[in-house]
Amino acid sequence: MPGSRYIRLEVIKGKNLRAFSKRIPAGIYIFINVNSRRRWKSAISVLSSEESAAWGDTVTLSSQASPAFSVEIRPSYEADRMLGSGEVIGKLQLSWDDLLNHGDEPFDISFPPVRNVHPSLKLKTAVVHTCDNQDGALSDSLVDCKIARDADAGHARFAKYVKYKRVSHLKAAVQHFQLVLDQCPVSHPDHAAALTNLAWARLKGFIRNDLQDIDGTTSLFREALALRPQRHPDHPLSLYNLTEALNWRHDKKRTAADIREAAQLYHELLPLCPEGTYLHSIAAGDTGVDYVIDGCDDLPIDASEEGICLRRVVLELCPEGHQLRLSALDNLEKALAARFDQHGTIDDLDMRIQLGREAVSLCPEGHTDRDYYLNNLASSLKPRFDHQGKPNDLDEAISLYEEALRLRPVGHKYRDTSLDNLGGALITRFSKRKDIGDITRAISLYREALMLCPPGDPLRDTTLNNLALALKTRCNELDVSDDLNEAIDLYCESLRLTRLDHPERHVTLYSLGSVLCSRFMHTRNNEDVEEAINLCQESLAALPSLHPHRHFSYRWLKEAYWSCYQILHDPADLSLAVDNFRLASRHPTEGFPRRIIQAYHWTIAVEQHGHGSALEAYSTFFELLDSHLATRSSVTSRREAAAAFHYARSLPADAASCAIRCDNLRHAVELVERGRGQQWSLASRLKTPVEDLESANPKLAHNYLELSKLISNAAQSSATIPDRAAADQAATKYRKLTEQWEAAVTEIRNLQAFSRFLLPPLYADLQAAARHGPVIILIASQYSCSAIIVPTAGDPHHVPLPSIALADLKTLKDRFTRAIRHASRMNPTESRTDLIVLLRIVWDEIMLPIINVLENVLKLKRRSRIWLCPTAAFTSIPLHAANPFQTKAYRSKEPCLEDIYICSYTPTLSALIRSRRMMKKRKGKALSAVDSELELVHKLVPATANHTTISGDAATRAGALEGLEENTWVHLACHGKQDPTQPYNSHFVMRDEHLTLLDIMDRDILHAEFAFLSACHTAVGDEETPDEVIHLAAGLQFSGFKSVVGTLWEVDNAVAKHVVEAFYTYLFHPKEAGVMDPTKAAWALNCATHAVKTKVPLEQRMVFIHIGV
Repeated sequence: MPGSRYIRLEVIKGKNLRAFSKRIPAGIYIFINVNSRRRWKSAISVLSSEESAAWGDTVTLSSQASPAFSVEIRPSYEADRMLGSGEVIGKLQLSWDDLLNHGDEPFDISFPPVRNVHPSLKLKTAVVHTCDNQDGALSDSLVDCKIARDADAGHARFAKYVKYKRVSHLKAAVQHFQLVLDQCPVSHPDHAAALTNLAWARLKGFIRNDLQDIDGTTSLFREALALRPQRHPDHPLSLYNLTEALNWRHDKKRTAADIREAAQLYHELLPLCPEGTYLHSIAAGDTGVDYVIDGCDDLPIDASEEGICLRRVVLELCPEGHQLRLSALDNLEKALAARFDQHGTIDDLDMRIQLGREAVSLCPEGHTDRDYYLNNLASSLKPRFDHQGKPNDLDEAISLYEEALRLRPVGHKYRDTSLDNLGGALITRFSKRKDIGDITRAISLYREALMLCPPGDPLRDTTLNNLALALKTRCNELDVSDDLNEAIDLYCESLRLTRLDHPERHVTLYSLGSVLCSRFMHTRNNEDVEEAINLCQESLAALPSLHPHRHFSYRWLKEAYWSCYQILHDPADLSLAVDNFRLASRHPTEGFPRRIIQAYHWTIAVEQHGHGSALEAYSTFFELLDSHLATRSSVTSRREAAAAFHYARSLPADAASCAIRCDNLRHAVELVERGRGQQWSLASRLKTPVEDLESANPKLAHNYLELSKLISNAAQSSATIPDRAAADQAATKYRKLTEQWEAAVTEIRNLQAFSRFLLPPLYADLQAAARHGPVIILIASQYSCSAIIVPTAGDPHHVPLPSIALADLKTLKDRFTRAIRHASRMNPTESRTDLIVLLRIVWDEIMLPIINVLENVLKLKRRSRIWLCPTAAFTSIPLHAANPFQTKAYRSKEPCLEDIYICSYTPTLSALIRSRRMMKKRKGKALSAVDSELELVHKLVPATANHTTISGDAATRAGALEGLEENTWVHLACHGKQDPTQPYNSHFVMRDEHLTLLDIMDRDILHAEFAFLSACHTAVGDEETPDEVIHLAAGLQFSGFKSVVGTLWEVDNAVAKHVVEAFYTYLFHPKEAGVMDPTKAAWALNCATHAVKTKVPLEQRMVFIHIGV
């Protein structure tokens, strides 16, 4: 070979790179030994999952070197600093001619077999005339130190042990590795590598027959890991080594702590192992993470935080597509279910449902486990319905239970479980909807389930309880005594079958107590009620303080004491019943719906018997309902949630009546405001001005506003999500944001000047509504009817209305409806005799006593402004039109209410305060609609006012919304329709689609001032929710309009024009200099209705009312 030439050798890649020791390397590298003193070492390349590696490294060899050299493939067990050279995978002696025979093309060289495969390298050579030092160069041989020699000797001996299974080789390997460790104290840079080498040899060798040594070996791996923290190059391999030891020890000793720790380590390891690497393929395989997942599956369900954390880790070790993901979903769901049963945390329930939906999606029709996962998902939805009261959850649960039952036909081993579950859901639906078919079918399902659980079956006690509950439920509804007696027998048998330490024994205890109470009310046998009390007390003693089921123990203990009081009339029993009403209503881990129901029954019970806790009961009800409605993201869902308690719609007025009877008028005002304004106050809380807070603490104000914006956006985006899984996730996101928002509000309240931020207003706050004139709250309660006058200053005044009762008001409302309907068919010149009679009643029995106080006590001057705030049945009566229709002796007419005062309405005191707070003096624009009325308005509006006209084909929903946002004054002359079942769908009729109340509420109409709604039914309220005022006029006021004119019934457009003309004539009277002042609207409407008496019939003058400032 010519002495002036060089050979450039490129090491491209290798394959079938297996170590004899079966140990996972940090990487593979190549040695080229030219002679005993000169060698070249490639970079360390990570081994792939296919046992290959790639380098692309080159070395330039001199032609003057020896005629032969060797090529070695070696694993490195350290990615960072190497300890020794590692074991040899393959070694070949080559000559220069062997290399040059292949020309310029890449070629493969094969090595002797290792574990049945031949390692190989792909090389490429080229002849060059100069030595380029930019490429790899030969270096002096590594200094032969004793540590390195001992480490290499240990690797060589261990490889022989694996190959030949001779204990002498293993002992020699361990001796060499122990010598290395002795030479590498803790401070030595190779200490971790020395620990790992020794531990590996012991793990794979000695401890196969020596279980005592596994603990020491595991400690060596743990110590090595501690020396290789996160971001250390050898951290992943050290994690894997420790998991190997833990898995081995778990396999031999079944130690739960080992498998838990291994799961945590794999959770940390897998993200550090890139896909395609050999370490990842081993760690994610059957002997790695899959072994750990299987081991965790065998662990008992643990509802502790640690146990649930482990299940979350296992689920993350099973990404989508993983064969064990379904079982991981199931185990996490079970752990969350157990914790929810203990603590009632709604987050756990939501996560269960999310997991359950995914599990069902992984079990399509035909999957052998579909019935199981359908049942699980339904069993999560049902308690969420109990906890939150969302009807969709119950309907979906029943649908899922039905499908699961179909998949478990007669003869299926789990049919009894499906029968039980579906029966329970049907009982719940019966309790809400009273379809007798549901309870009948539930009893039938339970009887079939009981036949499948003969004596001796471990689930018989559960089925006995369920059938007993169904029979008791039917008895309560239909008063079937046979059902009650059978229920008692079934509960007694179940209790006999239930061990004293059974975790669900408390259910049987309080359930049996409940049916004994029912029998006591029939038989008046004191033994029944005494036993019921003892059973409920025993159930309480078995439960920790925050267990959700304590609510039921309190509930039935309350029922027992209440039953006693009703029969025996002992005041002590009433006091004990009230104590348990209180505890059941306030038990924090039970859902709001059941607690609200208990608070409602509390109010009824104590009102009946005059107990002193009545005001507390009412306050508790409103507080719980507030909290419950606040969990709903949209105004429609809040209205639906409130409508579920439609039977309690009289409570705001009843609460005020109670406070009046307790001679606490200030509290009466506070209670009626809190009870009536829930929908609006919850909707407006995100729009609360924070100027004062921004001055006091800008950071808190900014955080509050940002969270309010996020909540508002989340509410709007979640309103139209059809997919149930996505809707669940949106609801969870909304709840999390709400929790953050509530935390921010709490922080604000910690500031001294903001201690009542967003809390229900006190009387001192509400009195601001009477700044420009008294507000008269008319209270229609089943206990009394009266009025409270809130003056500009001082205490409120009570005006009894002894001549009228709630039933009279309901009759009066119906008579007004008939009279107005009749008047609409009459000739305009005919006398409205029926209406006149009714308005006289309103004058004599309602408004005259109030006017007497206004004139004689408050000394309110005539033509002053007053605001009417009617509740309950008063909202349907045209109070503003009250009229004596009498003539005095000297032929002058007796003045009516509108002659004496200028009347406006307000839905709530807070609504009036909000409108005043937002008032600013400005000139505005006018939006008008409907051609004939439009021209009339145009003529009367000051010429200086810019205006937008939308009529004809341009009168679209989008055009109207744009006009509302861009103009400060609005005149709408179109059809309006109130939806009594869904009041937020009440709407104005546009050319293309309806402009709904919800559309208007969703807009922030920042500069709005005045709206004239010359449309039908724009100020008629909602009858379903507890005494709320939800109508189009109130919606415009909520959205920013400070002053609104609306209508109570159908408007006759032909005659309404006269009212409109007179109204705007007075509003823009020349002496007002053309100033557009919305606070003049009430005065202008008052003047207009007087001015058109000869042109407009009575019912069309009465139809217009003013709301707001």
